[in-house]
Order: sequence, then structure tokens, then C-alpha cells
Amino acid sequence: MDTQRKSSAALKEGFLVKRGHVVLNWKARWFVLFPDKLMYYKYEGGKKDSSKRGMIPLADSEITCPFLEHENRPLVLRLKTKSSEDYFLEACSREQRDDWANCISDAVEKLRVGDGSSEVPAKQRKVSSSLKLNNVNLSEVVDAMYDVHSGIHLTTHVEQGSSFSNCFSGSAVVDWLVFMNLALTRVEAVTLASALLEEGYVRAVGVRSVEALHCVGLGEQFLDDSTALYSFSENFKKRGSVKAETSLSAVELSGKVQKRGFLLKQGHKRKNWKVRLFVLRSEPGYLHYYDPSKDDLSPVGGFSLRGCLVSALDDSGVPSGVKGKVQGNLFKIITQSNTDYFIQAPTREEQAEWIEAIRKLT
Repeated sequence: MDTQRKSSAALKEGFLVKRGHVVLNWKARWFVLFPDKLMYYKYEGGKKDSSKRGMIPLADSEITCPFLEHENRPLVLRLKTKSSEDYFLEACSREQRDDWANCISDAVEKLRVGDGSSEVPAKQRKVSSSLKLNNVNLSEVVDAMYDVHSGIHLTTHVEQGSSFSNCFSGSAVVDWLVFMNLALTRVEAVTLASALLEEGYVRAVGVRSVEALHCVGLGEQFLDDSTALYSFSENFKKRGSVKAETSLSAVELSGKVQKRGFLLKQGHKRKNWKVRLFVLRSEPGYLHYYDPSKDDLSPVGGFSLRGCLVSALDDSGVPSGVKGKVQGNLFKIITQSNTDYFIQAPTREEQAEWIEAIRKLT
């Protein structure tokens, strides 16, 4: 999985979650993009099995990104082959989804030009169903929301005896995003608002909105609902108390997302390796992991980073506590309660990035 191990012809590689063709379930696979095809591999234990692979031809394929018809999976792109076979692929973040779509689109375009076909103008390429949503600058959206004349209207709401000032409802945000042409549909507006929530530009301030942080899928945590309350992070002011906000799960999931990505984690009981979506949050510092095969994507585990120790493990030999034939790029986290977590990153660079990001929050 290291960069130096890549084939010279490989254009990009990494984990994506693919929907099956016969059984319509979602499974994490290791994808490698070549100039004329997209290969994907199954992981057995903690290592890529080159004999268990599939291939998607790219010639005359079409990309739709974002593909918003999977309600609980807003980070999906669709790849339609020349034979009209659809492949649905989910990335770990908006940035990764868009990068994969652009790289695949470039490869398809080069194949078209190489075959002598006339180049299709960029504005006619089916890369995205919404270029506005695909290329949106979140900080610019927030600036527009703050605008005194055309921005979103701040009000005071009372919910279950608690008063919230300088806030707005989820449906008001969706209405505003569509009205300002920052999103073409309400579904796209929810995806965009969820990105604002994940990046910490807005935060949940009421019972319904706080519960949604850990009761719905990642990327769709923002509610298009008049009873779901949100506020600009800087203007978060609350009088009274809301029970849901003081629960452990709500508090630990309320921090700002610092990093997210697919990593391999060793189980505590069976010691088997599974691909998990890891999300690193600050204030408070927590590391949660999710099962990407589930549509209702709530954390399957997580822990506080306070007092944790994190370190890289030597790839030569099998470190103590590690089972199976692992690919490499291992690191270990020891929690304050002395629980050990063994994790593999896809590349040496990502291993270093994750270790550095975690250490900043311990």
C-alpha cells in the first residue's frame, strides 16, 4: 500500500466503499485507477488479496458526482460504463469524492481523445450534477449567511423550556441555500449544510439537532426541519439546559472534525482486520470509527484522546499484539484506560499524518 509500491501506471489508489451488483450491500474495497480501467481488490485479514479483484473499463464511461439518490450516503459518485452498467462508489469525504471523480473523468477524456473522438467541451462533461455544490467554498457560504441584508435571519427559539438566542432552524437554512442558488435542490442543500456542520462553521443547539449528530449517517447530520435548531459557532449562546447535550454521546460527537479517512483496525476479541471510517474530532478530542457497510452510519466505537499514547510500529516482523498477515504502516494507540488499538494506514504518509493529528489532541 505504500506509495513506493504502486505500479508505475497507477494514477490513483485508495479505499472506496462499493455497492454490490447482485446483493445490494456496501463493502470497502481497495481501488487502483489505471489509464484505461479501474481495478478493485478485496482485503483478506489485514492484506490486499490480488487474486480477488474486479475491473471496470473506463472507455466511454460517464461520471456523476455528487450522486445524491442514496439518501444516507451523500459522498457517492456514479460511474456508468459504455455497456450502461452502473457502479456506485462512496468516498470518505467530499474532497476525496471530488478528487476521485476528477481523476476518473480525466482518464476517460484522455481515452476519448486517444481514440480520435472529438473532445467534449468541459461544460458538457457529465462530471457533476451540480457544479455549484461540487466547487463550493464553505467559508464564502458562511460569509454570505452573516450578511446583514441578504444573510440568514437570526431569531430566538424556545424548546422544552430552554431559550436559544441568535439561532435558526434547519429548514430555514435549507430554504436560504436554495433561494441563494447555492444548491439546486433541498437534498443538495442538506448535503451542503451537513458540510458546514462537520467543519464547525455551525453547530447544533437543540435536542433534535444534537441527537441527529449521532443518530443519522455521516454527511447527512443536518436536519431539514423547522424544529431542529442551529447557530453560528461563534454566536453559540444558551440559557437553561438541554439534557441531550449533556449526554456523553452527544458531547463527544459535537467536536469539530479535524480529519477523516479509511483505516484498517484490528478487532479486540477476534483479532480480525476490518476497514473502518475513522473521524478525528477536537474540543473535545475523540476518535470514533464507523462501519462503512452500514447505511445507518453511527459510530461502532470510539474513545477520548485525553491521556492517550500513539506511536508507529515497525513493519519488519509482526509486532506484539498484532495478528494476521498485515500490509504495514501500523500504529498503536493506548488509551488512558490502557486499552490497545492497532491500526493500519493505507500509506506511510497517511500513517505519519494520523499520528501527528492524534498527538495534537492527546
